[in-house]
Amino acid sequence: MMEELERYLRVDRFPLMWCSGCGNGIVLSCMLRAIKKLDLDQDRTVLVGGIGCSSRAVGYLDFNTLHTTHGRALAFATGIKLARPELNVIVVSGDGDSMAIGGNHLIHAARRNIDLTLVIFNNSIYGMTGGQYSPLTPVGKNATTAPYGNIEPEFDVAELARAAGATFVGRSTTYHTGLLTRLIIEGIQNKGFSLIESIAACPTAFGRQNKMKSGTEMLLAQKESAVHINRAVKMSPEELEGKVVIGKLHRREAPEYTELYDRLILDVRQGIKRRFD
Repeated sequence: MMEELERYLRVDRFPLMWCSGCGNGIVLSCMLRAIKKLDLDQDRTVLVGGIGCSSRAVGYLDFNTLHTTHGRALAFATGIKLARPELNVIVVSGDGDSMAIGGNHLIHAARRNIDLTLVIFNNSIYGMTGGQYSPLTPVGKNATTAPYGNIEPEFDVAELARAAGATFVGRSTTYHTGLLTRLIIEGIQNKGFSLIESIAACPTAFGRQNKMKSGTEMLLAQKESAVHINRAVKMSPEELEGKVVIGKLHRREAPEYTELYDRLILDVRQGIKRRFD
């Protein structure tokens, strides 16, 4: 299968910079499988990343790619989609890049329902810059800036995106690769803002701080803690305590931003005053 995906890679950029056991390579593989399944044109597909371990993925991909500033990947992607709405635009971002400095851009991209697919590599920590806790670090877990345990409640990024206006929201782990690939496929197919949260292992930063010895151990922990949404809806809050709900969590229909924007331009040129009630 990897030979079939090689055409999507800049193999001259290898070896990868990611640590042994890192889940980012699994997320990248699932993204490429989704792109292959959809047979997306490489010349009409744009991958946008910000700053962080996850965002380095765009440097390994043979598409139109942008490696942008910290937290601003969605802002760049919005500009691309407005200028060239016919392109497939996929954004890769980490938990800090998307939910800390980039959190404002995330909620407004979701609110606008612009046709972007955001894949968040959630390793629950700032892996590249020293292992500080992030907005998605679970309560009680350790980091270099929380040596006695994090006391801040973490964001539920899926619920935040749904509340902000996203029309497709899904979550998977890097253990559940088939599900993650299917969610990315559905996210790309959705005409509007799609968010897929990919829970990935970071043995080097998160694992060491929290006494998890290897990527394998962290993958098995993902398997044990994950509950599919079809089963979760039948469980009590007490039964779901400490569990991670995975699957397609939200889907709704809503007007897409670039289509509304183009229609508005046409109406203005024709002297038509639109009603928005």
